Amino acid sequence: MMRIKPETVFSELDKLFPNAKAELVFHNDFECLICVVLSAQTTDVSVNRVTPALFAKYPDAFALAKAKQEEVEGFIRSIGLYKNKAKNIIALSKALVERYDGKLPRSKEELVTLPGVGNKTAAVVGGECLGIPSVAVDTHVSRVTKRLGYAKEDDEPMEIEAKLEKDFPKEVQVRLHHRMIFFGRRICHARNPECDKCPFSQGCLYFKKTSSKTGK
Repeated sequence: MMRIKPETVFSELDKLFPNAKAELVFHNDFECLICVVLSAQTTDVSVNRVTPALFAKYPDAFALAKAKQEEVEGFIRSIGLYKNKAKNIIALSKALVERYDGKLPRSKEELVTLPGVGNKTAAVVGGECLGIPSVAVDTHVSRVTKRLGYAKEDDEPMEIEAKLEKDFPKEVQVRLHHRMIFFGRRICHARNPECDKCPFSQGCLYFKKTSSKTGK
């Protein structure tokens, strides 16, 4: 089965979700970084519920760097891994103050040195705030990429990211990330994907596998 061309993949996703963007609510680079760190293993909706009060109390890195962990935990208690996340966002705020005068560092390599900031978080924040070409790989991007044959089933997120960044032009990578997430959330579900709404059925490994079983 021929793999669908990258330009076709992006074009079709762009038609489906032309306005796809981050669903986390933030108003500046600092808030973006904190939101993305908090969003690990929880939903954007859950994060958006807790951040208005959190940012009202701690509007910048200087304020959050001085916070007590138990106080921060009180604001984010309803999201997963809140104790560890509270520890990390205080520590990364201290690092921002000490190393970067409270501002966001300007490269992905510097971002990943911050407490609680892994490759995926750095890719998301780098693309969103700094315009750094990248395709951050979450569960949705991973699933869609594998079903379309751009990655192998056992590929790790960083391997998938490298393949997507090789196959897709730099100028579309951040937008591709958002559109793939929307596509994964709204059509290409992990279970019971809505293949009748999908423009990629004829190039989809999942569709080929399931249709051969059903005879459709």
